[in-house]
Formats: sequence, C-alpha cells, structure tokens
Amino acid sequence: MLEEIDLSRKINKEDYEKLIEPLKIKLSELQRKAKDCGIPIIILFEGWGASGKGTFINELILPLDPRGFSVCNTNKLNEDEVMRPFLWRYWIKTPSKGRIAIFDRSWYRKTSLDRVEKGLEGEMLIKAFQDINSFEKQLTDDGNVIIKFYLHISKKEQAKRFRKLEGNPATSWRVTKEDWKHNEQYDKYIEVIDEMIQETDTDYASWTIVESENKRFATIKIFSAVIKAIEEKMENAALEVRKDIAIVNKAFELKSINASVLDAIDLTKDITKEEYKHKLKEYQDRLRELEHLIYMKRIPIIILYEGWDAAGKGGNIKRVTENLDPRGYQVIPIAAPSIVEKSHHYLWRFWNEIPKAGHIGIFDRSWYGRVMVERIESFCSEGEWKRAYKEINDMEEQLTNFGVVLIKLWLHISPEEQLIRFNERQNTPVKSWKITEEDWRNREKWDSYKVAVDEMLIRTSTTYAPWNIVESNSKYYARIKTLKTIIDAIEKVI
Repeated sequence: MLEEIDLSRKINKEDYEKLIEPLKIKLSELQRKAKDCGIPIIILFEGWGASGKGTFINELILPLDPRGFSVCNTNKLNEDEVMRPFLWRYWIKTPSKGRIAIFDRSWYRKTSLDRVEKGLEGEMLIKAFQDINSFEKQLTDDGNVIIKFYLHISKKEQAKRFRKLEGNPATSWRVTKEDWKHNEQYDKYIEVIDEMIQETDTDYASWTIVESENKRFATIKIFSAVIKAIEEKMENAALEVRKDIAIVNKAFELKSINASVLDAIDLTKDITKEEYKHKLKEYQDRLRELEHLIYMKRIPIIILYEGWDAAGKGGNIKRVTENLDPRGYQVIPIAAPSIVEKSHHYLWRFWNEIPKAGHIGIFDRSWYGRVMVERIESFCSEGEWKRAYKEINDMEEQLTNFGVVLIKLWLHISPEEQLIRFNERQNTPVKSWKITEEDWRNREKWDSYKVAVDEMLIRTSTTYAPWNIVESNSKYYARIKTLKTIIDAIEKVI
C-alpha cells in the first residue's frame, strides 16, 4: 500500500500561503468550540525517521491555545512503564473533555519498531492489534476524536535527510546507528507498517497517510484532516442526543436473567473460632512468603473486592494485609468519581492505579461500579453500561495478557444478615459512622441490585478473570476463604 503512494505531490509557496492562514484560523476556532462542547481530541503522529514529525507537530500547535493541549513524547519505555501493561502509559495520558493530546509516536511502536526489533509475531501480535483496536474503540465510544497520521517518505529521501542532519554539527546528534539500520531495513519495515495500518484502520479511528517529502503539501493535508475530523464530530454530536442503544455483542445476550447465580450460594457455611485462628495464622504466613516471591519474580497482582454493603470488605482486606510488608501492596479505595475523573473515560482512573510488576494492588470496589451503582442510579446511560461489559472484559484480558494475576471477589450476604449488621452499626457508637442514609436507600433497591449483580457475574466471569463468590454471612469463613483463594491463585503462577 505505502509503495503505491505518490510522493511527488507538492504545493507551491504562493498557494500554500493562501491556504494555510484560513486553516490556522479555523483550527483555533475549533479548539475553542471543542473545549466548550467537552470533546477530547487525540492526534497521533507515526512515520519514518526524519519524516518530519516534530516539524509538523510544531506547525500544528502554533495557532492553538497552549493551555488547551499537551504534547506527549513516547519513545523507549522507562523502568516504571516496563513494569505495567503496554497501554498503561497511554491510558494515563488520554485527554480530559475539551482538551487535545498530541502523541509524538504512540501505542503503535509495539506493532512496528518492536515487531521488527523484538520479533513480535503470531498470537502475541494478534493480541496487540486487538488491544489497540479495543483501546481506540473505548475512547471513541466515550466521545474522543482520534486522528492518526502516518508520515511517509521514500528510502532515498530518508537517507538524504539523514546525511543533511549529520552534516550540521547542531543536528548531527539526531542521527544514530539505529536510524541507519532502519533505513537499511526499509523494505522490511514497509511490509510491517502496511499490515499495521490495514489491521487498525477502522471506521472509528482511521489512518491518514501523509505524503511528507514536500513540507508545504504535508502541512496543508494535516491541517485539513484535523479540521475535517473535528467538524464531523461536532456535526454528529449536534445530531445525536446520546442514544441509549445497547452496544452489546450478541454473544453476551442472556437467554434468561431470571436464573440467579446468587440464589445458588450456600450462605450457611461457617467455621469455628478455633479453626479460624489456626487457619488465619497459617494463611497469613504463607501470603507473606508469596509476597516476597512475586516481588522477586516481578508478578503483578490485583485483588478486586465487590460485594453488598456491610458484607465485610474492610475487615476482610485487613486480614489479607495485616501480615504483609506495606511496601509491597497498596489498598485503593474507590469512591464516587471526582470532577477530574468524570472528565475522562470511566476506566481512566483505574488504569492510573494499576500496580507495577512485583506489587499487589487491592481495589476496595472497582470498575464494576459502572454496571452496578451507575446503572441502578442512572449515573450513566443504558448504552454506556451495556457497552461496559465488553470494555471491562477487554481491559481485564489486556491485564492478564501482561501477566497480572487478577483475583475478583464478590462478598455475598443475605438481606436478613445485612439488616442485622446495619442495625448493629447504627446502635453501636464506635461503628455508627459506617452506616449512612445512602446505605438504607441502597437496601431498598436490593432486588434491582441483585439483577445487576447476577448479570455482571455472568457476563464478566471469564477464563482469564473468573469471579470468586465468597459466602460472607460468617465473617470468619469469608476471611479464610478469601485468603485461600488468593494464595491458590498466586501459587499457580509461582
């Protein structure tokens, strides 16, 4: 495909000067409108070495208000980034509503440079393409505009530019042995890049190939493409009144939601106090040993807690952590999203908390709020929460593909046991802070929440991230089962 691109296309200076000023004015105007409309914009530049990425980014930002954009340079991974899933460093840099993020190279490094240099092929390559398409789909479904440029020049032109840079003492440092090696491998790279573009050129995030041997032509094409994409988004936003269409893969449709997973759980399970004390020490000691091993082997662990109000999440987490080295784990309590968090994709705040390899991240509530409290309380649209099942499954698959051991726990109690615990909290001065009016309101919606929980368990219990239902009417039993579940999951990978 790239070999068929006509790289001789040019614009003369006179025509360029007539065209560029109106485009700059228009882009500046659209930046203001996008801010007012709360539209996040992602512009990424990929291309050959010396194809002019830095030059074109500079041209593009000149008419923009610098308070409304950021430029992200994503070259080789640093130590912190190596220890997390490859999309982590891009997720945390996605723009909030109304802002522009410009990426000088991007997540496509994995399927271009890394593919040639590190031999990424087969199933791993397929998964990388799947992860990228899923990532871009999630962002565009949430209202982001993604504009992708590939700056194309010939092998001969690249070599010519390298020699020119080397001939100037001020720029010679910019050309490395690696650059010349890439030039020698030009034909190999062009095959890889063709496949990359074909696999990731979608209706929601299409590629624009920019003929970059003539700077003036390329600049006009880039400005025109950015303006067109933003204008189209604004036209669509004006026509759509957030349709609550269930964007759900048919494979996830339930034949009957009346068949409850939770109804089959035996909540009479219990253990004696003596057995509890014995098992607690045994399992806490073993978990401390495993914490050391996962650090040595750089295995990331995520333990995710969901459950009914008063199901005992706090006490359960305490027993899991009280014998661990505090430098090796972090408990992340999840409350209602802040203003900043609401201005991003709902998964953004969770990607920010993903633990690095060798550490344990414990989520006290999680991204599943989207399909429970946000669903029941109408904090998001029907289309958004129905779409979330696939988004969550994709996210968890990306985490486990990286090597994360993901342990998902649903702490289950009966409505009768919940009432007993609510009354105990309300009537005990040292515990009264734990009970709020919101807890009582949520209890009145038990049946609605139960339907949502059942659907969540069915649709998001996967081979790579299954749910573990913990019978929690007995706190002793729940704590021991949780510890054993965590230990068993970690021992499988040690």
